[in-house]
Amino acid sequence: MFPLLNGRPLRMAVLDYGLFQVHANGRIIGICGYLIQTDADETVLIDTGFPAKYADDAETASIEDDLTGFGRVLSITSDNLAPDQVALAGADPAAITLMVQSHTHIDHIGFLHGFPGVPLVIAAAERALPRPLYWAGKQAMEWPERDCIELSGDAEIGPGLHAYLVPGHTPGQLAFLVDLPKTGAVLLTSDAISRPAEIDEGFEGAWDTACAIESGARLMRIAEEAKAMVIYGHCPVQWPGLKKAPEWYD
Repeated sequence: MFPLLNGRPLRMAVLDYGLFQVHANGRIIGICGYLIQTDADETVLIDTGFPAKYADDAETASIEDDLTGFGRVLSITSDNLAPDQVALAGADPAAITLMVQSHTHIDHIGFLHGFPGVPLVIAAAERALPRPLYWAGKQAMEWPERDCIELSGDAEIGPGLHAYLVPGHTPGQLAFLVDLPKTGAVLLTSDAISRPAEIDEGFEGAWDTACAIESGARLMRIAEEAKAMVIYGHCPVQWPGLKKAPEWYD
């Protein structure tokens, strides 16, 4: 089955799915996804941001999903929805080759149903749940009817694109190492490490704290060995300085 792609990563765009403020400490975090294009004309979408209803009425949607106790949406417009971000990067939303799901929290799975017919890579531990985690135990979203490639461990998605199973934040959290021609290795930690300070804080609030600590340490070793640029899941310090679509890392 693996690798799933023929080509090597040619370039990668950071997709801007909006801004959110966490009540506990006031930090403002970006919601991100990634678009990777290969030299074999393949396009990979990693994560899809919040559901569309948040662009229509974020306050009502947050109440409906019990998100108000955790934080508040600062900015999500139609421009921040997955299809628009893909188009902003200059790609055709109808031409996505492969979708990859880092985990199934609400800010990552909003358009899980939005790219019909596209195969989905996801951790087996996440897909084994009756429904995606979504938020606050609600599990309001159904699984889409599509082919799923379930990972029970690390995998080479394609030449120069590796997935790592790093549970802790969720049962099936994935992180990714992308090897770009000019930028070099880039480690996408997703929420396995939302921000560097989380390492010192001991991953408070994780699904499994011990697993999260172990996974975080593992990812930092991978980054060091690969001499990789690290893009964290929700780092308020890093987010403003990242290049975002329509710009690319190549």
